[in-house]
Amino acid sequence: MKAAVLEGVGQPVRLQDVSMPIAGKGEAVVKLSAAALNHRDVWIQKGQYAGLKFPIVLGSDGAGAVESVGDGVDKMWLGKNVVVNPSVSWGESEKTQAKAFKILGLPDDGTFAELVKIPAANLAEKPEHLSFVEAAALPLAGLTAYRALFSRAKLQAGETVLITGIGGGVALFGLQFALAQGATVFVTSGSDEKLSKAKALGAAGGVNYKQPDWAKELQAQAGGFDVILDSAGGEGFGNLINLAAAGGRIVFVGATAGNPPNLDMRKIFWKQLSLLGSTMGSPNDFNAMMTFVSEKKIMPVVDAVLPLTDAEAALRRMENAAQFGKIVLSIS
Repeated sequence: MKAAVLEGVGQPVRLQDVSMPIAGKGEAVVKLSAAALNHRDVWIQKGQYAGLKFPIVLGSDGAGAVESVGDGVDKMWLGKNVVVNPSVSWGESEKTQAKAFKILGLPDDGTFAELVKIPAANLAEKPEHLSFVEAAALPLAGLTAYRALFSRAKLQAGETVLITGIGGGVALFGLQFALAQGATVFVTSGSDEKLSKAKALGAAGGVNYKQPDWAKELQAQAGGFDVILDSAGGEGFGNLINLAAAGGRIVFVGATAGNPPNLDMRKIFWKQLSLLGSTMGSPNDFNAMMTFVSEKKIMPVVDAVLPLTDAEAALRRMENAAQFGKIVLSIS
């Protein structure tokens, strides 16, 4: 089969002929119609990720049809249109992932290929209202946003939410999920164009964080925030402490800007704030997210669709932060 293979750190991904996967006990092989990119793929390519191994087929997100199943797997899956859950071997606890937890696309070959092998437990039926391209955009970012907002921050209808860095997959799903839950949502971005697009999707307001007084402007627009979803950290995290309402929850799913240099502990305890870390999600989180998407008819925002042969160009688009929504590879 054809796959986009990464041979080493800093190398471009190249389309190659590789061996076809064979479903073992408890496994399934999916013939992929589409796969989506995540920043994780760029970080692996740049060597900025733990557990590197090469060669590797990148890609955590995918949608297609089940082509074969191994022993112990219900044959009812054969031919079904499915979405791949990239959260593998989460474990038994809802509180946190087990030591065996891993994400599809490293250390196991991922979805930038015509076929992918996964545990059958990681299959989910594709929502009927989504195309394969839209469905492929959903798994990793959707799962991360869903767990952060609902399992961790316990978002309720009527609350006021701040989503930082709008434009990426997690942030956009956070916006869509919070709106569907009945929350009022504000956003930040370094791009005025992305702020306008977010408002078109339903954001009540937003600010450009490159402006010196962005936090004051945001507070003037919204007051305090019950829930804040952040993936940057860094120097700006102190502003989130200030922006959180009393009893607020700040949930963070990354630290792309590094660790916050100083945290004002007095404000955190006096305002009764909760700082919540979150990553990916459990099988129950994934199933709940898929049900939520189907019931609310959530439509993932797709930035661009490129052929598998252009996987390297797709990675460069993601690295340049040019996208608003998910970048998807069309496979078959």
